[in-house]
This record gives sequence, C-alpha cells and structure tokens, in this order.
Amino acid sequence: MEPHVSLNEQLHRYELWLGEDLIGFSDYEQMLNEQRLVHVEVNPEHQGKNYAGVLMQGSIDDIRAKGKSKIVPVCSYAVMWMKRHPETHDLLAIDIDDAVAACRIRKFN
Repeated sequence: MEPHVSLNEQLHRYELWLGEDLIGFSDYEQMLNEQRLVHVEVNPEHQGKNYAGVLMQGSIDDIRAKGKSKIVPVCSYAVMWMKRHPETHDLLAIDIDDAVAACRIRKFN
C-alpha cells in the first residue's frame, strides 16, 4: 500500500494517508504570497520509514503546482528537508541558510 498526500484546507494542513489511516500531517500558515510550513508530524509507529519525506514532497508538489506562494520553512524538519533538496529552493521566500540559522536560534530559546 502506497501513502498519499492530500490537502485539508479547512485545517490548514497537508495530510499523509496510508489506505484509510491518517498517519501524518504538515500544518501551514497561509500569508499573502507565502506558505509557512510550521509543523511536520508522523505517527510514532510509522516513523523511520521516510513517510515525513513523502509528506514534504507531496506538500511541495502541491505548492509548486498552484504557483501562488513561496515557502517559508519554519519547522526544523521542513528546513532540513528543503536544505537537502536543492531542487526546491526556487520555491523559497528566504535563503535556505537563513532558515537554518533561524531554526537553530529558535531551538535554543
């Protein structure tokens, strides 16, 4: 069974489904021309299987297809995933190194 990502606009999140089971989600905040990825989470029993990466890729694909928003990764997972995937950097509203630095600052506050 393959996981699939769907957009839940009412809850402002992307959801990761495995069959009929919701196994993860990625919360976002929509600004005028920015979509802030604020939280990525996969259920503990499904961690370590690259499902968070599948969720990020599905989210990025949807944002790219719509072509309306640039991305500001806020969640540490989203920041590091995008850093490892330079093919996504054209969608960034800020420099990826600035996002990494901001993530490190938040971690210590």
